[in-house]
Amino acid sequence: MAITALAYLGVRTQDLAQWSVFACKLLGMQQIDLAAGTLAFRMDSQKQRLLVHAETGNSLAFMGWEVAGCDDLDHYAARLDAADIVVHSGTASLCDQRCVDRLIWFEDLDGNRNELVYRPHTTDDSFVPGRPLSGFNTGPFGMGHAVLHVRDVAALLPLYRDILDFSVSDYGLDPYPMYFFHVNGRHHSFAMIGSGSAGLHHFMVEYGNLDDVGQGYDLAQLEEQRIAYTLGRHTNDYMTSYYAHTPSGFFVESGWGGRVIEPDTWQPVETTVGPSFWGHERLYLPDDKRLQMRAMRMQAAAEGLRAPGLSECPWLFEQFTK
Repeated sequence: MAITALAYLGVRTQDLAQWSVFACKLLGMQQIDLAAGTLAFRMDSQKQRLLVHAETGNSLAFMGWEVAGCDDLDHYAARLDAADIVVHSGTASLCDQRCVDRLIWFEDLDGNRNELVYRPHTTDDSFVPGRPLSGFNTGPFGMGHAVLHVRDVAALLPLYRDILDFSVSDYGLDPYPMYFFHVNGRHHSFAMIGSGSAGLHHFMVEYGNLDDVGQGYDLAQLEEQRIAYTLGRHTNDYMTSYYAHTPSGFFVESGWGGRVIEPDTWQPVETTVGPSFWGHERLYLPDDKRLQMRAMRMQAAAEGLRAPGLSECPWLFEQFTK
């Protein structure tokens, strides 16, 4: 019984045209024509990974989590029901919209809609990126990761950790609680930031080549105020990435070289260092908060903190030798 990957995401926007340009020309996704008011985008052989709806409201519409077997939907539905969480069965029409065989859905305490899905549909049609790319790192690792602002991490932990079996990769408690969870070998497919608000902070897509990230970074710099975080490297998942503002108000992280863990033997740890070894200057923050985050990076550098070298990272070595 297991949730195996982030299968897809749905977001809301008041400007579909901007999303079309952002997802295709900057991120490099492939747009698929759908009904009026909805855009869908591919990243690989799966029929759709990102759905964008012309709606107002919270920018996150839903998260789709793939399960290993059809019986897993009944297993989790029973668990959710026992915890007094209302579970809905997806209609045939909804399953068709999501391109899956079957689904159930429910909301967490902050109103975030989660959809558990069985067998997302694939296509034999070649993936045609919106700009020249080596491709996205998906497959068994899923679409990437999603990070939420939450009002109270402690209130949501029982759902994601205990009911849905998301495994904690690491966590931090200062200056606010942050929890990172894995459902496969990707260091984290989901995270919560206890900022006291609610909504989508960012989602991440991982590319097959560092140059895919760098070329996207060059493109993003051509647009005024498109970049939210400058290029940098994270301390927990070792991802080299930058963050861009989306037309819906949250961020997208474009990354490469993320850490691959062994889920069966991984032990969660508390992190006490800042989020980045270097870079990731948060251009959107006011000066005082930018300086606070910068001081953490300077401290990491002063302590000589480094990610493991190439020879110690078999997943990274594989990226270089493909």
